[in-house]
Amino acid sequence: MKSLAKDTVIYGLSSILGRFLNYFLTPLYTFVFDVKGGELGVVANVYAYTALILVILTFGMETTYFRFVNKEKENADTVFSTTMGVVSILSIFFLISFFAFINPIGKAMGYPDHHEYITMMAVTVAIDSIMAIPFCFLRYKGKSIKFAILKLFNIVLSVVLNLICFLVLGFDDVVYIFIINLICSASVTLFFIPEFFTMKWNFDLALARRMFSYSWPILILGIAGILNQTFDKMIFPWAYTHTGWHTVSEAKTQLGIYNACVKIAMIMAILTQTFRYAYEPIVFAKNQDRDSKEYYALAMKYFIIFMLLAFLCVVGYTDILKLIIQEDYHAGLSVVPIVMAAEIMMGIYFNLSFWYKLIDKTIWGAWFSFAGCAVLIAVNIIFVPKYGYMACAWGGFAGYGTAMLLSYIVGQMKNPINYDIKGIAVYFLIALLFFVIMTILPDYVHSMALRIVINTVLIILFLAHIVYHDMPLSSLPVIGKYFKK
Repeated sequence: MKSLAKDTVIYGLSSILGRFLNYFLTPLYTFVFDVKGGELGVVANVYAYTALILVILTFGMETTYFRFVNKEKENADTVFSTTMGVVSILSIFFLISFFAFINPIGKAMGYPDHHEYITMMAVTVAIDSIMAIPFCFLRYKGKSIKFAILKLFNIVLSVVLNLICFLVLGFDDVVYIFIINLICSASVTLFFIPEFFTMKWNFDLALARRMFSYSWPILILGIAGILNQTFDKMIFPWAYTHTGWHTVSEAKTQLGIYNACVKIAMIMAILTQTFRYAYEPIVFAKNQDRDSKEYYALAMKYFIIFMLLAFLCVVGYTDILKLIIQEDYHAGLSVVPIVMAAEIMMGIYFNLSFWYKLIDKTIWGAWFSFAGCAVLIAVNIIFVPKYGYMACAWGGFAGYGTAMLLSYIVGQMKNPINYDIKGIAVYFLIALLFFVIMTILPDYVHSMALRIVINTVLIILFLAHIVYHDMPLSSLPVIGKYFKK
């Protein structure tokens, strides 16, 4: 648990600091691009496709890498070079196919006159796919510091280039967003050159076949999972306009508002990803220990506790956080708690997913994710034409909730783990009560300063419950020695 906490802090600081630096881009974009222009809707739409393609090109090889280098006890250099070879071949094939069919692809995506958007996207995602494996290598080697520095470098470079382009030079074309992301992705590759030269390269075809047999269900799982996160942004322009009630311009405007407000809710995604970076390598290494199930149950409880704490902090300080986006975009703030709740369920689902990964039954994950994805798609198609981006938020909530419940029910039958359901339920009920109070508070307290004070008191009470019941101050690293009797 101490090792997990240490790595989570390192990965967390880089991810959270990086994302907060990236938050500076949200107000920048909302002030540079007019809400009615829909440029942020274009960015959201294109990068939704990027996320899906990234999952396809990595082909589940990130999880597969950890499984084979730990559980299978294969030669680490051989596993790395074979994994790199597989992902590189897939990425090169993707680029060749993309440029061969760029015209129909551009038309199908709705950008027949803007091939530059999707070209930048295609090259960037190919680079990011290949670089995903060296980042796995850093995690396996425990080089969390270098991992964090490179992630931060990418973000800082992006922020600096965006400030130069849109503030100093005064550009107002959305294409520069795509160009900057391409430059940043390409720049990071330079820092892996030492590893590439010191590595003993050995592509093992037999090993590749075994890895494919393990990874293809994870690929299906990944596709379904990323569709749960991005399908609403991909389908929104069509779903919002196909009935004839709304125009394409209105769709881009609505999607831009939704995308800007979702940025506020992304703190939950940051925490989930941070936990995953630290947790995934440890899970496979811990699998052979006798106390592994107790460890997984404890990790799940702490994960939920701190996700709920983050949820209350975002809701409690929304009056401040909303200032990062231009006022014209504030109409979409009502989606923030819904999206955050969906992210909490996605994080729980991720924690639950290890029961089928550890027993090599990853196909279960594919079925759960597709069930959740089917629910999300149905909600979006049925309700987006009438309710707009609110249907997107609730679609994600329903989709993740479905996948989470299915994984828990089947997992308890196939590989039962004694989670502290009672203790977790208490935290959920307290968080729900405090959320209701924070939500109705503006109707009765018109002073923003007073609302923030009241919300802060509620958050402190939640922290007090954590300290009293599950994490006494004497048990904490560093500061704990000052509270021991």
